[in-house]
Amino acid sequence: MFSLKNKVALITGGGSGIGRAASMLFAQQGAKVCILDFDETGGSIVAGEIKAAGHEAWFFKCNVANQANVNEVADAIKAQLGKIDILINNAGIAHIGKADNTSEEDFDRVLSVNVKGVYNCLHAVLPIMKQGGGVICNLASIASSVGLADRFAYSTSKGAVVGMTLSVAKDYLADNIRCNCISPARVHTPFVDGFLAKTYPGQEKEMFDKLSKTQPIGRMGTPDEIAALMLYLCSDEASFITGCDYPIDGGFIKLNT
Repeated sequence: MFSLKNKVALITGGGSGIGRAASMLFAQQGAKVCILDFDETGGSIVAGEIKAAGHEAWFFKCNVANQANVNEVADAIKAQLGKIDILINNAGIAHIGKADNTSEEDFDRVLSVNVKGVYNCLHAVLPIMKQGGGVICNLASIASSVGLADRFAYSTSKGAVVGMTLSVAKDYLADNIRCNCISPARVHTPFVDGFLAKTYPGQEKEMFDKLSKTQPIGRMGTPDEIAALMLYLCSDEASFITGCDYPIDGGFIKLNT
């Protein structure tokens, strides 16, 4: 079950965190993994780890907010591997702020990556997928379903991801393309550790425990847990699923009231 043998998977933000976990897992399941990341060091390391384990991977340095760059990479993958079967729109950035103290520059920056970046990848990959079908999994967030304090721009961007997911799922049914998104709560990634070290120096453990307990289940999720849901949604076992947003949140949405 959950085999991705001979599938070509394009994973944005594949050089760290959730993207790294998805890249490693998809490769283990037989996919030919194409890692797109702006971080050349991280992306190259993950591709190297996959190849060292006996699987297939390629790294492409890419700024998803730049359409020409995304088109160039998608065309290169198509030329080299002949197709793209799976697109994981995972690349994203965070921001802390309310509507009245979020600068125009920060708002534009978040949307350029989290919204335009998803659009750019869809715009480049969908014409390739239309030739033989495919699966798309977008990374949304619980921020698209509930109100989170001080997350105005981020919540806006993730709400847009859900909207794009539904639109693509509807528009490409006849092309044998499925599109879903997942909405994690807090996940323990290097980003979280960096945020705590920068924002709460000397209080990292205390704040980590506090943030962990905001999930009713009592802890943060792991990148591997998110990757496992991505694998299911992109596998043939999920062939009857499209146009859905899946919370993976330790009970945050339904049990945190």
